[in-house]
Amino acid sequence: MSGTDLRESAMQPTPEQQDKMLKRLARVEGQVRGVQKLIREEADCEKVMQQLTASRKALDKAFFEMMACVIEGNVLDNGAADNAERMSEIRRLLTKYA
Repeated sequence: MSGTDLRESAMQPTPEQQDKMLKRLARVEGQVRGVQKLIREEADCEKVMQQLTASRKALDKAFFEMMACVIEGNVLDNGAADNAERMSEIRRLLTKYA
């Protein structure tokens, strides 16, 4: 399957998924602003590192949610229950270990 085929058959996020993603990204944006504030206030380097790590993990989770959307759009067999359960487990694992 070429990259073009993958994009054409990829599933689009549902309105609920879009809402969750936008909320997640807004939280990441807030975390990054918090990091900027810590730096301006000359906070301890470890505090800055902790907040950078939290921001990075939150962004990674957003990435894996989008990756799961692509997998769903290209792997699910017309919503068969067995496949849906497998995809649910894949989503759980991807977001857990992001």
